[in-house]
Amino acid sequence: MPGPLDELVKRILRRVEAFKQEHGLEDAEVSLELVDGSLHRLRTLSAEPGFGFVSFCPHCDDDDPEEIIVPLGAVRELRIGAPTQERAPGFTGSGDSGEL
Repeated sequence: MPGPLDELVKRILRRVEAFKQEHGLEDAEVSLELVDGSLHRLRTLSAEPGFGFVSFCPHCDDDDPEEIIVPLGAVRELRIGAPTQERAPGFTGSGDSGEL
């Protein structure tokens, strides 16, 4: 995939922040859908390791953490929304490090 992945991740983070401001939200929930149809509620998103791949950590049990690395072409859709009542808030972090 052409283009710098770190810039893409920074722009996604800016969209999340803009969404929160536009809707008066303290937090946002971000989900990533892969081409295989799997849907992951994101805790973090990173441009690492690069070379056409991005990594993310989905929300999961603290006892069983995981990080998933996928080719950018495997991403079908990113969804930004208000966090639901029964789930923990979506993203944490800042855009400076390239993580959500």
